[in-house]
Parts: sequence; structure tokens; C-alpha cells
Amino acid sequence: MEVEIGIGKSGRRGYGFDDIAIVPSRRTRDPEDVDIRWQLAEFTFELPLMASAMDGVVSPSTAIEIGRLGGLACLNLEGLWTKFDDPEPILAEIAELEPEKATRRMQDLYNHPMKPELIGQRVQEIKDGGVVACASLTPQKVDALSPMAIEAGLDVLVIQGTVVSAEHVSKDPERQPLNLKKFIRELDLPVIVGGCASYSTALHLMRTGAAGILVGVGPGHACTSRGVLGIGVPQATAIADAAGARMRHLVETGVYVQVIADGGMRTGGDVAKAIACGADAVMVGSPLASAYEAPGHGYHWGMATFHPTLPRGARVYSGKKGSLQEILVGPAHENDGTLNLFGALRTSMATTGHESLKEFQKAEVMVAPALQTEGKSLQRSQGVGMGQK
Repeated sequence: MEVEIGIGKSGRRGYGFDDIAIVPSRRTRDPEDVDIRWQLAEFTFELPLMASAMDGVVSPSTAIEIGRLGGLACLNLEGLWTKFDDPEPILAEIAELEPEKATRRMQDLYNHPMKPELIGQRVQEIKDGGVVACASLTPQKVDALSPMAIEAGLDVLVIQGTVVSAEHVSKDPERQPLNLKKFIRELDLPVIVGGCASYSTALHLMRTGAAGILVGVGPGHACTSRGVLGIGVPQATAIADAAGARMRHLVETGVYVQVIADGGMRTGGDVAKAIACGADAVMVGSPLASAYEAPGHGYHWGMATFHPTLPRGARVYSGKKGSLQEILVGPAHENDGTLNLFGALRTSMATTGHESLKEFQKAEVMVAPALQTEGKSLQRSQGVGMGQK
């Protein structure tokens, strides 16, 4: 139902994770009986997780550890890991920057030229760890750089930007846009594309032959695209719209495309809501940036933070909360939902009686912004539990 914004403009109401609640059903289950495995093409993962392609989150070593824990980590092939032989001192410098100097200095650091030989080397490092190798490239660079990654054994390619469309238009004859459909269909590996935030864009991206789409424009904790550009859709609505496109595409083609919620999730409850809205898996960054092993020293930033002319991100401090294992699968030693994210997902599914992710996508949800405040006055006044900022 559209809401009148003014006489000349109306629009739909969108909902974020804080606006909705998952409704308990008549059935409950044992958490041990719940199956949260995720299938992407021929790969099966114990956790429906992708780690965001952020330099402060995913390094070859954290990609290996996340893979061993059951998830899939995406390495940014246009970031510091392919610009510097040893990016550790650069990452340490970024963590020490004063806030007012961070963006400008990061623009300088990311302007450093890429070393093409490092593309294959980083992929090989992940492969040598015995896990699935996944990496991201932007649409502008994917044609030129992907062959080096694929030759090194890349298993999953992510084509990622703030907004990715299947129909980019350019009047510049020297800047011919990437033909996503042709490019994807010529590759012999699964490709994930995104982000998107609408039914029509999701459907068009699915029709390119992508194995999965990333859903989310601007919801990330380090992203400022919504403020800088004024664009975006609240995540609960964006995911539900993309899930609707997935069903139409399935009816039309018989092909099921994975919907991956990208950004805006901080707690296990957020992850559960993303799945309940229709996501098959989630891509998270800031929760993993707070791992002891994370390369960003407690900080993280998005891929548009250091844009040379229009930065659309911030370097934010996530803190250091626990190990990757504690953050993903526990045990938790905090009560704010930021640890044991997938134990929380499992318990949420069990509490509402759903055995698999596909079943949980059908869970009843309601618009319930009071869920965050009802009966929580003491927690909020004392800054504990759900009252923590």
C-alpha cells in the first residue's frame, strides 16, 4: 500500500529489522534437530554465512578460519591485499589514524597501484588452507582481473558494487559496460552479483545466470551511501522483495537463485529476521570485524570509504569482542546478541518450530517496532543487554 508523501509523490512504506518481529508458532523443536546448512551451486556450507569483502574483515588467514568454521569468506581483490606484499603495517596505520584524517589518508593508501601477481597469490593462499576460495571484483575491473583469480583456482566470484544493475548505460564509447549475462554464462564457476534493493533489479540480476544476488544498498554499519546519495531500501523490505523475485524467476525458469542479505545485521536476532524475510544466507562485516583475528584491529570500512572523489563510507570501530569461533558459533559470554550468531539462528528456528532454512523463510512476521523497547526501560537506562548502543 502506497503512502502519500505529497500531492505529486507517493511511495511504499519500507521496514528494517528493528521494525519487525518473528512470531512464535504452535510447534517448537530441539535446537540440535535444526538444519542451517546452506547450498551454493555444488558447495555446501555448515553456516549460511558470507564474510564481507572488507579489508578490515577478511584476510587470507581469516578466510581460512571462517571456512573451517563452516562459512564462506570473500576477499576484496582490489584492496590492500593486492596492493601491498605485506598489508599488515598499512592496516595497523589505518587503525591508528585520527578520525578527521582517516578518510584522506585512506584515499592515498588505496590509490597505490595493484600488483596483478598478488591476485593469484592471495587466492592460492586461501586454497592452500583447504577451504572454498571466494573473492570480489567490481564490475569495472572484473573482465580484466578475473582470469588471474580463476587461473589460481578461485571457486566463487562475487561481482560487487554499491548498486549493480543488469543494464548499465554509458554514452562514453571508451567505457563499454560489462555484459553481465554474457560474462557469467561463459564462466565455469558460480557468480554472485550485487548489491540490489528492489524486486525488478533483483529479477534482472537473476536472469543474468547469477548463482546468487546480494541484497542491500547502504545498510552496512560503515556505509554512508544513504546519507551521501539518499538511496536505499530498509533491509527487511529489500529482502522480501528480492525473495518475491526469486519465486517468479523459479517459476519462469526452474532455477533457484540464492538471496543473500548483505549488511545491516549486528545480532543473532537480525540474522534470524533476514532469513525469515526470505534470505538464504547473510553477508556480514562489522560483527566479524570485532573478532580478535580480524585484520582491521577492531576497525572496519567499506569498499567506497576511500573513493577518490566521493567517499561513501566511514572507518568505524567495532571493538574486540571474541574469537571468530565465539562470534559465529559460540559459546557467548555477552548477553547482547553479538556473539554466537548462528547458535542464535538455530535457537530462533527451533523456538518457532522450523527445521530448515527453507521452512524458516515461511515464518510469520509482524510489524512490531515496540519489540526493541517494550519492557526494556531498565536495560536502556543502565546501558546493558538490549539497551547497549
